[in-house]
Amino acid sequence: MEDDPDELFAGDRGVLDHDVRRALVRLLQRRFLQRERHRDDWKTLVDNQQVIESRLNDLYVRLVVDHDRGVAYKKQVRSDELEVPILLKDEAYTRAETLVLVHLRTIYQRESTAGERAARVDVEDVEQTVLTYFAESDGDVLRRQTHIRNALARLRKEGIIDEESEGRYRISPLVEIVLSSERLLELSAWLREQTARGSGVSDADLAHADDADDEDEETGVVDLADPQESDVTDGEATGEAGTTDDDANEYQENLL
Repeated sequence: MEDDPDELFAGDRGVLDHDVRRALVRLLQRRFLQRERHRDDWKTLVDNQQVIESRLNDLYVRLVVDHDRGVAYKKQVRSDELEVPILLKDEAYTRAETLVLVHLRTIYQRESTAGERAARVDVEDVEQTVLTYFAESDGDVLRRQTHIRNALARLRKEGIIDEESEGRYRISPLVEIVLSSERLLELSAWLREQTARGSGVSDADLAHADDADDEDEETGVVDLADPQESDVTDGEATGEAGTTDDDANEYQENLL
């Protein structure tokens, strides 16, 4: 390294600056890179979008940058004409996470239609609604509440909600990317049917509801086919000092 000051580490053959490499790795680690939560990486991405996109394309991965919402994410390239090695792992939302997402997306759409600049929800409101969708076989109320709280924790980690105060969340525009308005209508109508029949929603029910709609599996946007597994990586903001153990775990989970 003393002989070649351009190297970032011994034996380095990379050509990108440190900041650009960092932004590239963050894109691989996280499900979303957000302008508000990851300001330095976002600026680096915007300033170097072409070269970062090129590096991702070399891995058969597409870069999507939504400047209006201030979010960037990646999508696995899939092709019928070309044999493409799959890098990104599909990891679907659990049933509880999906049900919470439907409720959050409904509130966000309602508030946006009403002209509100931000949509907020209390944990009690989420629980009151989502609890009605659970089946009798899901155990007592405490167990169901635990599933809901765990779902909120994951969605908070992904940046889909931000906890402004204890038990009160602001819903991020990311919810529109994760769950499209068309899919929201389908799931909401189906949930109303289940409720009218007086039956809860089981894992098998959700899998069946998704049988005819797997178009989003490459983005990991609410793939319900496997209630244990969705796609692009989970990830949360970390300090600028370096990569944490959680970051390393997220990266491993993102690769097959």
